[in-house]
Amino acid sequence: MNQDIYVVIEHLRGKVTEISFVMLAGARELAKGSGGNVAAVLLGHNAQGLAGNLAADKVLYFDHSALAEFTSDAFQKVLTELISKDQPRVVLFGSTSIGTDMASTLSIKLGLPLVSSCRSFSADGKFVSQICGGKIMAEGDLPGPTALVTMVPGGYKAEQGQSAQSPAITQVEVPALESLRVTLANYIEPEAGDVDIAKEPILVSVGRGIQNKDNIVLAEELAQALGGAVSGSRPVIDQGWLATSRLVGKSGKSVKPKVYLALGISGAPEHVEGITNSDTIIAINTDPAAPIFGVAKYGSEIDLFDLIEVLTEKVKQSKGG
Repeated sequence: MNQDIYVVIEHLRGKVTEISFVMLAGARELAKGSGGNVAAVLLGHNAQGLAGNLAADKVLYFDHSALAEFTSDAFQKVLTELISKDQPRVVLFGSTSIGTDMASTLSIKLGLPLVSSCRSFSADGKFVSQICGGKIMAEGDLPGPTALVTMVPGGYKAEQGQSAQSPAITQVEVPALESLRVTLANYIEPEAGDVDIAKEPILVSVGRGIQNKDNIVLAEELAQALGGAVSGSRPVIDQGWLATSRLVGKSGKSVKPKVYLALGISGAPEHVEGITNSDTIIAINTDPAAPIFGVAKYGSEIDLFDLIEVLTEKVKQSKGG
């Protein structure tokens, strides 16, 4: 029986995504117990260069113009044939829009078990999965003979899945990719000059408690004083008070700042799921029962409007104006 651990590499606009390196780190832990190899599965077109720093024993590379960018039809056809033929012990996908699209469909097509939202593994084949927006950690044994798994960030650092040595690349024949129903039309770019909140070290995040669009400027002034950026929860984005690129949560971006200051955010599971990797979460909410306090390291029930301008001024003073 094949005991290899397969990692389906995600890449976007010519760059391997961070979750791919996290998955490779997790795969290495599983391989200690299975005795198999870690195989990076790379689908693309003229994309061999993306394999250079993958911490894998080998790379299974599929090259075709239809695989240049992710489309569900093309990727699923390739992976259906690969998994059916090789029957690896585990296949890892990112818990992303791309990864969940592939994993859920392949689970149905191939009749294989799917374990979702895994955070870490142990060498004896156990997994830890976060559920209910990260409030509960569930542990179990990976089912066999082949388990499909989606992984969330947080259990491993991306650096653990990177290597200075290039792995061996095996180019695999691509099955016929005909009658594809879905093709990529174009990318919708973020607003020009907008920041990437996933890379910001400090986030001042606003929720329904900010009350109206005019008050966003208060959060922007505080974020500027702190050297960070403004983000928001779903109600703020739906109102059009902030750009969609500033949305934090399950349907937005997962962030990992050193400080996440939540102003007037209740803490719905969909939002909390996107902030669990923050170093320090500080919650400001007048409702003592707000779920955000359950994940925050520090919190206060003060009205955010009694705090924000005073805090901004204090920060400015501490920095000499």
